[in-house]
Amino acid sequence: MTLQAMTSGAQQARVELRQAALQMLCQRDPNTKAQAVQRLYEAWQAGATRIDPQPNLEVKDAIPGRPDKPELVSPLLLERRSMRTAEGRAALIHALAHIEFNAINLALDAIWRFVDMPEQYYADWLKIAAEEALHFSMLQAHLQSLGYQYGDFTGHDSLWEMVAKTSDDVLARMALVPRTLEARGLDASPPLRAKLAQAGDLKAAAILDILLRDEIGHVAIGNHWYGWLCEQRGLEPISTYTKLTTQYEAPKLRGPFNFPARRAAGFSEAELALLEHPSR
Repeated sequence: MTLQAMTSGAQQARVELRQAALQMLCQRDPNTKAQAVQRLYEAWQAGATRIDPQPNLEVKDAIPGRPDKPELVSPLLLERRSMRTAEGRAALIHALAHIEFNAINLALDAIWRFVDMPEQYYADWLKIAAEEALHFSMLQAHLQSLGYQYGDFTGHDSLWEMVAKTSDDVLARMALVPRTLEARGLDASPPLRAKLAQAGDLKAAAILDILLRDEIGHVAIGNHWYGWLCEQRGLEPISTYTKLTTQYEAPKLRGPFNFPARRAAGFSEAELALLEHPSR
């Protein structure tokens, strides 16, 4: 069954969400993936999908599906370009598009991989996938308006590397992807927006406003399910998070931090105090 047939709407047989998410995760073409995810979300809203949270699914294709380009390199090898040039601004937009493409993949992976979660968990991550797909499409369109395409610059794989590391435990995934790596985006967004606006790219600055608004919600979802899982397992959230960052070798968090955005995303005052004064 094709992706289009699976997600064409309520007139189709109700598709199983986790299986559909896995198939879309394996899709290599970014634009096809983004469009298919948005159709699946529309099908979910129309009541044309169902969720079977229990079966383990068989993986037949490479995960994640992605195009031949961009070439993936170490973050240390990414070339720095001046924001005073059109190419430099395009490279930044490309980097953001690459993050959003990976974010589509991580949301789809969170849906299909983890069994026996409440239905709302899968619905939440489908909403995230659809919003990340919209973000990618917006950035791709803006990149094209600048004369470039996704794949024209290099990228790195740090986000997916942590997704792969945490494939064995949904608790670790919630702790270290939305609450750690994606939350770093909350900190990075305001200075990036300021640079783009100062360079005269007001369209890109407006897109970053949308991304920050939505990413606050995505991190909040990660915070919610992390807290829920800690409660289910009888774990103290802050000390458990510290143990998980060591166990999975998560990157150390460095400021400056966007405390208003982190507070809006559901981080506790105790967690924010530790960020501000890590030695305490």
